[in-house]
Amino acid sequence: MLWSDPPDEPPEELRDVQAKLRRLGIVLAVAAVLLMFLLSSR
Repeated sequence: MLWSDPPDEPPEELRDVQAKLRRLGIVLAVAAVLLMFLLSSR
């Protein structure tokens, strides 16, 4: 990498989208665990 190369950081929009996707994945994982727990407790 040369000193004149631009930094590898993604643009602000992409970082926001990645953060939202990460949160959505966490929410979906928790929801799936809760659903499995509710279905197995019947």
